[in-house]
Amino acid sequence: MPKWSVLEYLRKNPERYKEMVRRRGLNPSLVDEFRVLDEKYLRTLKEVERLRSEYNRISRSISRLQGEERTKALDEARLLSRRLEEKEREFEKVREEWSGKLKSLPNLLAEDVPEGYSEEENVPVRFYGRPKVLHQHIELFKQQTERWGFKVEYQVVHYRVIPHADMLETALEMGDTLQAAQVAGSRFYYLFDDLVWLDFALSLYALEVLASKGYRLVIPPYMIRTEVLEGAIDYDTFKDMIYKIEGEDLNLIGTAEHPLLGLLYKRPVREDELPIRLAGWSVCFRKEAGAGSRDLKGIFRVHQFHKVEQFVFAHPEDSWRFLEEMTLNAEEILRGLELPYRVVKVVSGEVGVGVAKKYDIEVWYPSQGRYREIASISHMLDWQAFRANLMYLRVEDGRREYVHTLNGTGLPTTRAITAILEQHQKEDGVVEIPKALRKYLESIPSAPKDVIVPRKRVKRP
Repeated sequence: MPKWSVLEYLRKNPERYKEMVRRRGLNPSLVDEFRVLDEKYLRTLKEVERLRSEYNRISRSISRLQGEERTKALDEARLLSRRLEEKEREFEKVREEWSGKLKSLPNLLAEDVPEGYSEEENVPVRFYGRPKVLHQHIELFKQQTERWGFKVEYQVVHYRVIPHADMLETALEMGDTLQAAQVAGSRFYYLFDDLVWLDFALSLYALEVLASKGYRLVIPPYMIRTEVLEGAIDYDTFKDMIYKIEGEDLNLIGTAEHPLLGLLYKRPVREDELPIRLAGWSVCFRKEAGAGSRDLKGIFRVHQFHKVEQFVFAHPEDSWRFLEEMTLNAEEILRGLELPYRVVKVVSGEVGVGVAKKYDIEVWYPSQGRYREIASISHMLDWQAFRANLMYLRVEDGRREYVHTLNGTGLPTTRAITAILEQHQKEDGVVEIPKALRKYLESIPSAPKDVIVPRKRVKRP
């Protein structure tokens, strides 16, 4: 079997690995507990191999022996066989416990991940655009920019920017979450008319950007077997976020990342086929357990949405460059939508147990006076590959090695719509459609061309 980087690092540098675990906000004692079990595993394995070797040696010698020596060798072989069976049963129990603990180990953590334990501590690395800032939010804006040493140009607006949820249902009358709640429960929605076209245009736009960069377009299965999903995520931690199909070993996908990962499940690729760049489009289903009453209004945080996802299978020797490439791809998509954003380096306690390093991209919401997450890009090293057996075959000798996997948002369409409804909202309530989207709409007679007009006259205080 290939070597897994986490296990190799833990065995060689246990104290440094414990420090990584501590920085994640986890209890470092889990490392000590695993080391005790690992030593037992190695000790028992060594004993099994010794007994098996001795049994094989004696078994091979029996055919050459005669008389009393042969009888003695047969007795010894029977005794070794019983001892070997007992030790193998013991080893299987140890191996089962060891394997479970092994899969619970967090990933290695990149050295430049800032230490912190809340999203407010995420460190901005760059800003883009000229946000609309309400005069009462200027100090809030400066706390999110100048506090970190950035001087970001902004546009002061003196009228009240209508929040995206109110634009959706009251001003535009092109969304209905109240009736959707009657039909399916909270955090579901109906979209109508121009916003339906806008949703499709956003998907096509993001897919075209990624296709132009060599990403292969994929529509994956919307359901996934639990065994495959467990390779992609820490299932026990996230199972309350997942919609499980009752009576079947199937789950609705929360992101295209998971079925895209499955493309190499039990199917190794040749080394010279790497990297494999993918752009998946799918419906995503999330329970949003733990969200509580956050973002209940509108379509910012919902149970069902469309998303374009980036995914890369990379060679371990050059995988880090794809984290930057995928982040720049997501930024390019947002720049085309003329949405002001910032890129932040996610702190150690917020990256997730399977992530070595992560960037979030946050878009400015004028009505709230803050940046909100619209995309995340993560490097998983070989954490997922080990769990899901994602491997490549070395050209020189055919030996199997684990690939590296990276995933990142291309564009979540409903969240992009909420940002457009605020940032592209004019004083009269008209919403300008970003120029990058217009070519996808111009040939459709019933689609909006350059603006979305409110059904009602907008009144501002």
